[in-house]
Amino acid sequence: MIVDDHPLMRRGIGQLLSFDSAFDVISEASNGNEAIALAHKLPVDLILLDLNMKGISGLDTLITLRNEGIDACIVILTVSDNHADIKTLIDAGADGYLLKDTEPDELVALLKTALTGGKAYSEVVTAFLNNNGTENSLFSSLTEREKQILQEVAKGYSNKTIADLLFISEATVKVHMKSLLRKLQVKSRTAATVLYLQTLGY
Repeated sequence: MIVDDHPLMRRGIGQLLSFDSAFDVISEASNGNEAIALAHKLPVDLILLDLNMKGISGLDTLITLRNEGIDACIVILTVSDNHADIKTLIDAGADGYLLKDTEPDELVALLKTALTGGKAYSEVVTAFLNNNGTENSLFSSLTEREKQILQEVAKGYSNKTIADLLFISEATVKVHMKSLLRKLQVKSRTAATVLYLQTLGY
């Protein structure tokens, strides 16, 4: 099933998939509510789901489908390469995340991978997930106090201001700063801030 609020996009994807015997487009939906209703009526194996649609969003559609027991392979097909979108959709149960500028042959190949139990990710998405996993493991090594200090550093506060906010000495802030920079494998507070903001999807 192809779910997209643009008729031209649905037709284009449908024609592309019709050239491959592995696919049989049995339904199209122009919005999330329609997709949810059809998913309960039809024996759908794969749902290609747009993210930004009028009415119920792709994310809400995905969450509803999963909550209502639809176990079809659901792959997001969108123009958004926003890190927060990628993380949110995959955490919500998407089996793939493909960008609409993916080459046709690559799109078909990745959808076949999804159908056989693999994950269908565009190159940009794979790179983000790999980096994000590394970043998250680095951040998990920080103590709660170091995380608190890093959050304040990301706001642009000086060591003295952070010390006042957290009711500790400036010397203690410096000790924690030195420790968290070492753990994050960076040499400056600016680099630490960039790394921190990346994990938040900025």
